[in-house]
Amino acid sequence: MTPRCINILLCDTFPGRLPDFIPNYESLFIDLFASIGFKASYKIYQTWQGELPATINTDEIYLVPGSLDSAYDDKPWIVSLVHWIQRAYASGARLMGVCFGHQVIARALGGEVKKYDGGFGAGVRASSVIDEQMKTYFPDGQMRLLYSHHDQVTVLPQGATLCATSDFCLNESYRIGHQVVTFQGHPEFTVAYSRHLLTNCSDDVEPSVRDAALHSLDALVPQGAEAARFAIDLLFKQG
Repeated sequence: MTPRCINILLCDTFPGRLPDFIPNYESLFIDLFASIGFKASYKIYQTWQGELPATINTDEIYLVPGSLDSAYDDKPWIVSLVHWIQRAYASGARLMGVCFGHQVIARALGGEVKKYDGGFGAGVRASSVIDEQMKTYFPDGQMRLLYSHHDQVTVLPQGATLCATSDFCLNESYRIGHQVVTFQGHPEFTVAYSRHLLTNCSDDVEPSVRDAALHSLDALVPQGAEAARFAIDLLFKQG
């Protein structure tokens, strides 16, 4: 079988935040998909510098990952990305969003994103799976992912199905048919990377929040692989 193509629209390169054992941010996704046996080729776009795919192939996935910027900002590259997502969706493109990507896709397709006044989300968090298709991948009804976010999707895009929810974040994951699937959490994160962020890059995080997040890394096992399997199977169900 010819490998599928995943286009990664980088929205940040996280300078100074990646440890030596991670060569670049996109490698986390490449390793994630390899870990579930998904054979893919990759195209990388420096979207945070204004680079976007000139053509859209509906047989490929367009992945919008994380960023330190906010999806509701009107920086030129974010506005360009919003317009590109709208065109891509209208053309039938398969879209996957993670954290910032989850939020900016929601914004582009009519949802709303705001900074959450309940604090910073970090570490491993469990959410309740309510979508029947997703439950197949999380038989105990819980999805545990690694998180690092201040912002949240407060209103889903029109036509979206809520897949998972929690007390901390109402809209943890949503999908639109078999064309769009997104996660507020980070399926691509590893425990080692999350521990690095909490230990070395969290001076603005309240100590109690950081300590609880560090404890969660030992207490809960993240299910990024299961989330990736769900996303790939969903997006390629009709492929």
